[in-house]
Amino acid sequence: MNLNLETKISRQILNYVVLIIGSIVAAFALEKILIPALIMDGGMVGIAMIISAKTPIPLSVMTLALNLPLVLFGGKKLQRSFIFRSLTAMAVFSVALTVFGKTEYHVTDEKLLATVFGGMLLGLGVGLVLLNGGCLDGTEAVAVMISRKFNFSVGQIVLFFNVLIYLSAGFLFELDRALYSMLTYFIVSKIEDFVNTGMQQGKAVMIITNQGKEIANDIYHTLGRTVTLMQGSGLISGEKIVLYCVVTRIEIPTLRKIVNNDDYSAFMAISDVSEIIGKHIKSNSSEIK
Repeated sequence: MNLNLETKISRQILNYVVLIIGSIVAAFALEKILIPALIMDGGMVGIAMIISAKTPIPLSVMTLALNLPLVLFGGKKLQRSFIFRSLTAMAVFSVALTVFGKTEYHVTDEKLLATVFGGMLLGLGVGLVLLNGGCLDGTEAVAVMISRKFNFSVGQIVLFFNVLIYLSAGFLFELDRALYSMLTYFIVSKIEDFVNTGMQQGKAVMIITNQGKEIANDIYHTLGRTVTLMQGSGLISGEKIVLYCVVTRIEIPTLRKIVNNDDYSAFMAISDVSEIIGKHIKSNSSEIK
């Protein structure tokens, strides 16, 4: 077997193993820490928790039923591997919720401890899943689609949905439950960023290569992101093409896969974007000239 092929297979297996571990960790954080303390998660999982609390439908079934259509819809503009990995993560997450939900043991009755440590564990689990090219919540996948049509970031769209969910939780349950849930969401988002090398909603990517047009076309047709090409010169390597683009955090694993393609020789640097001003072309309706 070709050495490169063996390396690819090993990397794929490792990605799925870590993705599964992340799904199990996230399920444990929900069932054994957050739910016993009456603390909500955000996104579709949060909606599933509300419905599950008011109906006899298990959380595991409700989570899968709400997230599955959103991932299939939102993931159609991303690589097929994103859908496969997300479906794998959600299936493991649902099974783990069922298993953990059958045991009466829970970590703590203190709401503040549950908020902090439950949020940290949930952020770790979700971050591991995102880092390895999947997602546990379909809200983010749909947010990517909406952000391509309107002048809103993925983070703004997800935050808007979560505020509605927490307001609903405060109305249906107790107000302090909604407040603790919002604090949990803040902790989860920060841990996710830490797990993903400081990954925030917007990322500036700089790629240095000799195959600028090929990589730019690959990014354009895979992610629908246009790329700025600049001329550069390496001290030893000579003339280079420098590509610059801004992507969302959910697109980073796909971008890594493009740049790591064996057909390309490229160096990629990723940095945070604190603010994006002006219009950004996000389309794949025409060819790059």
